[in-house]
Amino acid sequence: MRKFKIEKPDEAIRQAIQAKIDNLNKPKGSLGVLEDLAMQVCLVQQTLSPSLSNPCHLLLGGDHGIEREGVSVSPREVTWQQMINFTRGGGGVNMFCRQHGFKLRIVDVGVDYDLSAVPGIIERKIARGTRNFLYEPAMTEEQFDQAIQTGADLVDECIADGCRVLCIGEMGIANTSPSSIWMSLFCNISLDECIGAGAGLDTPGIAHKRDILAKAYKTYMSYKSYKSYEPYDESYSACLLPLRYFGGYEMITAIGAMLRAAEQHLIILVDGFIMTACALAACRLNSAVKNYMVFGHCGDESGHRKMLDAMNARPLLSLGLRLGEGTGALCAFPVLDSAVRMMNEMNNFDNANITKYF
Repeated sequence: MRKFKIEKPDEAIRQAIQAKIDNLNKPKGSLGVLEDLAMQVCLVQQTLSPSLSNPCHLLLGGDHGIEREGVSVSPREVTWQQMINFTRGGGGVNMFCRQHGFKLRIVDVGVDYDLSAVPGIIERKIARGTRNFLYEPAMTEEQFDQAIQTGADLVDECIADGCRVLCIGEMGIANTSPSSIWMSLFCNISLDECIGAGAGLDTPGIAHKRDILAKAYKTYMSYKSYKSYEPYDESYSACLLPLRYFGGYEMITAIGAMLRAAEQHLIILVDGFIMTACALAACRLNSAVKNYMVFGHCGDESGHRKMLDAMNARPLLSLGLRLGEGTGALCAFPVLDSAVRMMNEMNNFDNANITKYF
């Protein structure tokens, strides 16, 4: 796998940033989370005048072999049908991208359908869906590496357009299943606590999903039996196996995009359960990535709050969304935008001729 050189932002500028925030014409600390966000963005960009110019949204599509086991209420053809719908502007992600000025890139990295002739879809297909991880690894090492590199390349294309803030969404029926297993492995939380309804499973459906994923987990443990599991080894190489064994192409591509975005000092807006699982995986590969992440939304999927808590991540919104596509992160963008506008547009005490009373 390609290695990324990701470092924590230089702290030398922190004092100057804090001084500017404190001298804005407001009571000290009165803008709360906006002040924290402003500090984060300024540190990432190493400036007192941050920018969220040319925001980009990557919508990554891929299918999962585990879908064949009935772990989702939606059939896999919904993936390609929705991908085509996105090109016509009819999805939730389209609406929010239009509302907030994001350039939307719709990318096929692993959909089990030929979308190569569909205008508006970027063709980066690695394979037509992953293999079924109930029986074997979802992808080969070569496919894993290709997905990571694809994510990095997509970010470079966004940067070429002047992008300073990146949002990532997914379209992949059954991708809450690998997300749940990653959460269990990386957070050391029982698998049952990590499994939810996905796109709308009923109680018997959730029970079936638990049974299938528990069997897949046992198969995986046999596959890696030559290594110890408890406690989970967080070393770089140890993280790669569960990512490759369970992940979807859209998920691994997202991880590659997050790693490259952090390497290039972009702000990364993290969406719901699936993208938080990808963020968790990226942070396991390089803990410095978290400095570049803004967690947009806590969704309605069982386990999402626990995963965020395990990462010590504070989401900006909690709207009960479970659509995916990056919609929760896009809804949070105005909060981030307000923090940046605060730094660039608010007056300070001196210019406003207001007595500084602290």
